[in-house]
Amino acid sequence: MPTQPLDALDVKILECLQADGRITNQELSEKVGLSPSPCLRRVRQLEAAGIITGYVALVSPDQVGLTISAFVRVRLNQQDEKHLDIFETAVAAFPEVMECYLMTGEADYQLRVLVPSLSDFEDVLRRLTRIEGVAQVTTSFALRPIVYKTAVPV
Repeated sequence: MPTQPLDALDVKILECLQADGRITNQELSEKVGLSPSPCLRRVRQLEAAGIITGYVALVSPDQVGLTISAFVRVRLNQQDEKHLDIFETAVAAFPEVMECYLMTGEADYQLRVLVPSLSDFEDVLRRLTRIEGVAQVTTSFALRPIVYKTAVPV
C-alpha cells in the first residue's frame, strides 16, 4: 500500500513515465491533461514519496554480449541472521547477479545471473559456493524470455 493514495492522474503519470522515462514534462503534461507546472509538481511529489525511485536506460543483454541467463537457487546450511547477512553482503558484490530474492520453500535464495559464456558462469558458481554457509546451489538456464516487463502495474 502506498504511503499516499494514488489518484487517476498519478497513475497516468506513472504509466507514461514507465513507458518512456525520457518524456519531457511538456509532453507528459499533454498526455495526462495537466498544465506543465502542476504536472511537474506531481512528478516531484511521487519522487519525494519514494514511489518513483529513479530513471534508467534499459540495455539489451544480448547486444552487449550477455547471452547466458541463469536462475540460481541457493540453500544455506543455517538460516540464522549471521549466515543470511554473510550471503547477502557477498552476493551484492557480484556484478553478474541482476536480482536476488530471499525465498520461502526449498531454496533460501533465488538469483538471476547474466554472463557472456558458460565458463563465466562457472566462475560465478565457484565464487558462490565459497560463501560461508552455502550448502547447495541448483541452476536452471533460460532458453528464451517469454514475458519480461519493467513497468509495475499501478
